[in-house]
Amino acid sequence: MSQKPLTYADAGVSIAQGNALVKAIAPLARSTARPGADAELGGFGGLFDLKAAGYDDPLLVAANDGVGTKLKLAIELGRHEGVGIDLVAMCANDLVVQGAEPLFFLDYYATGQLDNEVAAQVVASIALGCRRAGCALIGGETAEMPGMYAAGDYDIAGFCVGAVDRDRVLTGERIRAGDAILGLASSGVHSNGFSLVRRIVADCQWSLAEDGLGAQLLEPTRIYVRPLLPLVQQGRIKGLAHITGGGLLENIPRVLPEGCHAIVDTIGWDLPAIFARLQNGGAISVEEMARTFNCGLGMAVIVSQAEVDGVAEVLRDAGETVYRIGMVEAGERGCTVRGGAGTWNSPDPWSATHHHG
Repeated sequence: MSQKPLTYADAGVSIAQGNALVKAIAPLARSTARPGADAELGGFGGLFDLKAAGYDDPLLVAANDGVGTKLKLAIELGRHEGVGIDLVAMCANDLVVQGAEPLFFLDYYATGQLDNEVAAQVVASIALGCRRAGCALIGGETAEMPGMYAAGDYDIAGFCVGAVDRDRVLTGERIRAGDAILGLASSGVHSNGFSLVRRIVADCQWSLAEDGLGAQLLEPTRIYVRPLLPLVQQGRIKGLAHITGGGLLENIPRVLPEGCHAIVDTIGWDLPAIFARLQNGGAISVEEMARTFNCGLGMAVIVSQAEVDGVAEVLRDAGETVYRIGMVEAGERGCTVRGGAGTWNSPDPWSATHHHG
């Protein structure tokens, strides 16, 4: 009995589908072009010209990340138009806190069976995120792997490279006791703690379609690069902390020098309704909230007392909601969050990591 010759398509992988997707997303990549990158796709690697971007003695800064189980909600609701913004934000925000300008971005999209409509929506949102962050989408990879993912599931990862002049690196070494801490409002839950979010939704039997809950949870992560970068380059900001997994308690200490302790007072801002709903639904302690979620603050900005009003004004003019949330005191490196329900202290900051759940 003669065997039918097998093809890659017989195994569940369509090269034609992949080629069609590359052709469809090429204009999206071109829309992110910037000095140093023409954002053309199709080569084996993406090129970037640092000299054309205006750098003479730069340090490169790289970050990679994913979106986590927030993707499960996006897949369940069939809403993929924001997850790429999340992906870019989680990388680009991690670069600006070190003083770096995001230059270029690459993505990795993996699925069991390629759905070009869904994939194109995801890449379109990545391109939108890149435009918001000012970086070029210069390449990526699409992997179709039958048997690795359930039907309809996919995962994405992002890789971003930025640059900062050697004498402009933001290390936090200038932070001193007496400096003020400002908080920039988040756009919602961002991309952290979603394993707990999904557990609460399931236990409470909430409908994601009810009262726009799903839309609130899927609100994309805010990208803070454009308003912060000029202030960083002008030397007006001493330190920045991107509030991701670990919350305020674990992320602020990451940028403090030895002998500095951050005091954050929750009276400085109101807990957004989505976080209050999650806290009540899961009977979550305030300490657990402060360690798991951003609780309404996506970025902490440390400045001298003399710069508080000026920096806050610039950020507000750029569209940010700015709160004065605390100050730096002399003490062991760490963070204390004070609120009406108690006081919580950070663990050893060197054990702090990102958690995207």
